[in-house]
Amino acid sequence: MGTNVEQHTFTVVENGTIVTPGGFTAGGLHCGLKKTSRNDIGAIRCDVPATAAAVYTTNVFQAAPLKVTRESLSNGRLQAVIVNSGNANACTGQQGEEDAYAMRSAAARELGVAEEDVAVASTGVIGELLKMDAVHSGITGLPGHMGKESNEAEQFSQAILTTDLVKKEACVSVLVNGKTVTIAGAAKGSGMIHPNMATMLAFMTSDAVIGAEALQRLLRQATNHTFNMITVDGDTSTNDMLVAMSSGYAGNEELTMEHPDWDAFAAGFTYVCQVLAKAIARDGEGATKLVEVEVTGAVSDESAQAIAKTVIGSSLVKSAMFGADANWGRIIAAVGRAGQPVNPDTVDIRLGDISVLAQSRPVVFDEELALAYLQTDTVRIVVDLHHGEGTATAWGCDLTYDYVRINAAYRT
Repeated sequence: MGTNVEQHTFTVVENGTIVTPGGFTAGGLHCGLKKTSRNDIGAIRCDVPATAAAVYTTNVFQAAPLKVTRESLSNGRLQAVIVNSGNANACTGQQGEEDAYAMRSAAARELGVAEEDVAVASTGVIGELLKMDAVHSGITGLPGHMGKESNEAEQFSQAILTTDLVKKEACVSVLVNGKTVTIAGAAKGSGMIHPNMATMLAFMTSDAVIGAEALQRLLRQATNHTFNMITVDGDTSTNDMLVAMSSGYAGNEELTMEHPDWDAFAAGFTYVCQVLAKAIARDGEGATKLVEVEVTGAVSDESAQAIAKTVIGSSLVKSAMFGADANWGRIIAAVGRAGQPVNPDTVDIRLGDISVLAQSRPVVFDEELALAYLQTDTVRIVVDLHHGEGTATAWGCDLTYDYVRINAAYRT
């Protein structure tokens, strides 16, 4: 299947935000969980109970908010999400669970929705209890900071960031039964980014009429080809969560896999996921460039995925990308240790359009041209195995001195 999305089936909404789809409001503010003055608590609210779905981290140590959100989502419905940054509320025991439930209860009260229709998400330092006085103060103030305008959406996007340098947003529209359906997303993620899933928080909104089962299936499929194909540092967080909500305000006939416009909707949905995933990879802690690894000619898509993830996750490959070193030996070494079927005599490798390996033999190339290419802010590595029809693309970033600096002092 690969990861290319046919953009002609949807339209990118310039300056679209998490509140562009009909029925949603959002906002954020600073309540004192962070030492800086950056926003640290935010919420999304739907005017009606929305169809909802979610995927979560595969880390065995899962933070308290995930337990609460799973419980809320058991009926396939949500009306609000409350999220804080600066504190992960992970590995905090019984008190952490009580605090997560208290967040859900307070958000339900202040936002005027049923308690069981609220999801809870947290991100930040692991192993510290939440400052609940600050949390409650923030939640109480949120209704006055929420709305349908881009400014309120901006405040939400800022509220979910930790070491991120930039916000991550995407929005598209697609025609379903001749009606305009809008899909949007906002995400955070900069470190502790590695499949599966993508160790981040992401929130998607849509105004499509769609059932919970169909939305859950689409969310998993899209995640497997986007968020699960990025890595920054090989670490998987305790708090990963991707939540999707759909209000139904577009008024289309209910979307199912049999619907004639399903493929167009799925393409738009996947595109939003892909934009957010690539933005997370590009904003990796200390990163100077986005690195894309495309694998073709594998025995299957799953095999191609495994190889692409191995290459993009290699510390040696990432270091070479930082140093603009066309060291293809590190790339082929990663291919060979991915645990997948590979013919060692038929591998081609390109850096952008520069061939450096053909049929597993070195190709004479212009080192200065390769240096110039690897010094750009987006680098594409292409690996053709000539061993089958499987394809996949993974995204990551270079490994820099700043990554160590940022993480050596994360708590201080």
